[in-house]
Amino acid sequence: MSYRKTAFGSVCSKRIFSNVFVLTLVLGSTAGSWAQIYVSPKGNDKAPGTKERPVQTLARARDLTRAQEKKEVLLAAGVYRLREPLLLSQQDSGLKVAAAEATHPVISGAVQVTGWTQIDASRNLWKAAAPSGLTNSRQLYVNGVRASRTRGRLPVSLQMTATGYTASDATMSHWKNVSDMEFVYTGGNAVWNEPSEGLGSWTEPRCPLAAIDGTKIVMLQPCWDNSTQRVMLPSGARTANLVGPKSVGKEPTYVENAFELLGTPGEWYFDRPAGTIYYVPRAGEDMHHADVEVPVLESLVKVAGTATEPVHDISFSGIGFAYATWLGPSGSNGFSEIQANYQVTGKDGYSKQALCTLVPDGECPYGDWTKTPGNVSVDFGKNIQFLNDVFVNLGAAGLDLASGTQNSMVEGCVFTDISGNGLQLGGVAAPLAPVADFTSGNHIENNLFRNVGAEYRGGIAIVVGYARDTVIAHNQLDHLPYAGISIGWGGWPDKIKLPGQANHSANNLIANNSIHDFMLVLSDGGGIYTQGRTGKDLTDGEKVTGNVIYNQYSSGHGIYTDNGSAMITITGNVVFHTNHDNINSRHRDYYDGQTGENFDPLIYADNWWQQGDVDSEKEQVRVSGNRIIHALSDAPQDILDNAGLQPKFREAVQRSFTAFVNTSSPEPPSRVAAFGMDGSAYVTWSPSVFDGATPVLSYTVTASNGRTASIETSKFMEQAYMKFDGLTRGQSYTFKVSAVNAKGVSAPSLPSRSVVADAHKMTVPQPPAEASAFVDHDKASIHFQTPLYDGPKQDELPVTAYAVTIQPGGRKVYLTGRNVIALQEGKHVTFGVVDGLKPGESYQFSVSAINAAGEGEPKTVAGIPIAQHP
Repeated sequence: MSYRKTAFGSVCSKRIFSNVFVLTLVLGSTAGSWAQIYVSPKGNDKAPGTKERPVQTLARARDLTRAQEKKEVLLAAGVYRLREPLLLSQQDSGLKVAAAEATHPVISGAVQVTGWTQIDASRNLWKAAAPSGLTNSRQLYVNGVRASRTRGRLPVSLQMTATGYTASDATMSHWKNVSDMEFVYTGGNAVWNEPSEGLGSWTEPRCPLAAIDGTKIVMLQPCWDNSTQRVMLPSGARTANLVGPKSVGKEPTYVENAFELLGTPGEWYFDRPAGTIYYVPRAGEDMHHADVEVPVLESLVKVAGTATEPVHDISFSGIGFAYATWLGPSGSNGFSEIQANYQVTGKDGYSKQALCTLVPDGECPYGDWTKTPGNVSVDFGKNIQFLNDVFVNLGAAGLDLASGTQNSMVEGCVFTDISGNGLQLGGVAAPLAPVADFTSGNHIENNLFRNVGAEYRGGIAIVVGYARDTVIAHNQLDHLPYAGISIGWGGWPDKIKLPGQANHSANNLIANNSIHDFMLVLSDGGGIYTQGRTGKDLTDGEKVTGNVIYNQYSSGHGIYTDNGSAMITITGNVVFHTNHDNINSRHRDYYDGQTGENFDPLIYADNWWQQGDVDSEKEQVRVSGNRIIHALSDAPQDILDNAGLQPKFREAVQRSFTAFVNTSSPEPPSRVAAFGMDGSAYVTWSPSVFDGATPVLSYTVTASNGRTASIETSKFMEQAYMKFDGLTRGQSYTFKVSAVNAKGVSAPSLPSRSVVADAHKMTVPQPPAEASAFVDHDKASIHFQTPLYDGPKQDELPVTAYAVTIQPGGRKVYLTGRNVIALQEGKHVTFGVVDGLKPGESYQFSVSAINAAGEGEPKTVAGIPIAQHP
């Protein structure tokens, strides 16, 4: 099935993987002046740019083509180190930049760091002089693998103040370069004694420190006010932004970029006043011969048009875009996240930015918060193409196709190891721009997105603001800390019975994507997430079809129609092993002068899922023909086979990935939490997002007394925790976790908070607060809610599994995993599926919770006849 329009001509109708041949097919027979410029890192900018005498720089090649009507730049193999971003304007329209056949050229914004010497053998600590002119960078790469800035738990306890914190002692006042340190607040599910910080469980904000004087810690403004003083509605019930809480948690999850924390392999520190870079090598890294790259530029390529003079018909083919930083979070704004790496910025950001009529002097339009920039960006571009390119080792968003981008294509590309969002399309600043100027007609197809959000964990693989006629199809998205695809914006005002932001979005299609192993760190997101209105009615509203979404880790949804979502048709998708398949909310309609008596139209039809909602049509939400599955293989094979990269792209995309991404040991797991018991502890964690480009085989848990225990990845993913035995009763312990793959062992995670291996009241759990069942043929979807306790939750043994008993026969099915472990707090309902039922018979189901003391009393579901789906 083809989703392409004719705007792309021969390139889209016939894909040929020889880049030179493709461009000749497009340009070779075109009349008019012609320029074909060759570039090589070994070239000379005084040369004419012929194949025999290439130029050396992209800027020189661009300049040589500007007088020509048709122009092509061919890059030989090698690294092209930019001193400034490559700027392409309207006069560069028609330019084609391609890799010479069978090469992998890299456009780089980094400089190499050489001259390493070991200065502390006991810690294996090395140092090198910073390259000349380097003032700051947030990234360092060793042999192509991202190093982590130093991080650790705080050595003091903190009490929040209006300007920062009061520390329990003056330890940190003696640390060097205090103003380069940052406090980081990780959201996500609150599990045991690991709280959810952040500005919502979908965020990971961070703020720099300004100063420490004794025990007084002063945080940098305006980041601090923007992250702790978000203005409330007059009712006091919600923040005026309607998205998250007023303030970050009381204490940061960890501190980052402190010299005193050096010592963990794979971590680095830049002592800026001294001009010295420090690094602790990983196993096997030889610093005398390692390729160490520090990004300097914040932008590699800017395609810069305007509404009146758009840039058009530019393509990049077979190019690697690598090694760029972004210094915004190091400045006074820090990284005060709202959602999807959008941030609150500016002196009065917390009280005015994007709040429009919800506050006095609010800035409009509602929801116009600050977007993360792209290391490669397009402003007002038409017919711009990125074909078979790789976006890797980048410090901002990978590619930003900003508002006004039209009829452009991103196809066959790889997006990996990117600090923020992978690909951004459109924006949120101009929801009512004229349709002629609207972001429209763009295609994102057959791309691989993996390990985006590598630094800013709220990053999403594909983020679309307001757009029309968008096609997002046949992409593969996996190993993501948060959501896969986010589209739409501005629907939150329905929380307070107001219409969401009006916009001209329409006719967007999300089809046949494969999304798996997502939301590995943060929560309250989805494989596909939609916000706000998507069209004027169901005919031109968003279509979500043929997607296969599975293996979500944190609590959230497979397909998530969030606040104000309207005019969406969701059909023929497969959703498996998620906390919720679809939110299936019935949003009251406040658009177009409605008062909430009506509801926003949505259709959920003919999907394959575990949720099992019965057919219904009420409040303008139609649920029909959906089928329950117990395993992915229960879904139609043609849907499974058709999702993700199409066959002709699979080999090429994998080849591009392996050409640019080195295998290594994994990154450490995160969000390690523990629960102490009598002589043992339960330990859980979020899996490694970056797996080292080879699967994680097992995890090793190390207690603070030096004892270790291991668990295979498959077992951990099945139950989502490990029981650590052999502890001394009454002793306090912390736990670190390392990931193991075929290349080696990761550095250890940050330690869990301290727990005591002490006795608890060995009482079995109460029954689940609710239990219900939906039946389809030989399967039943069993829904259950966390038991509601009478006493303090921390005194109760955690629930680690649920048992579903099926009568007649007494067969038991055990439901385990992250859904269970994440249900330790609050009112929360999830589900699991039992199979092997006999059509035509009646069954009774009961659900009981299990903890270390045993199985509790069941909650019984009334008898249900097994028949065809209602």
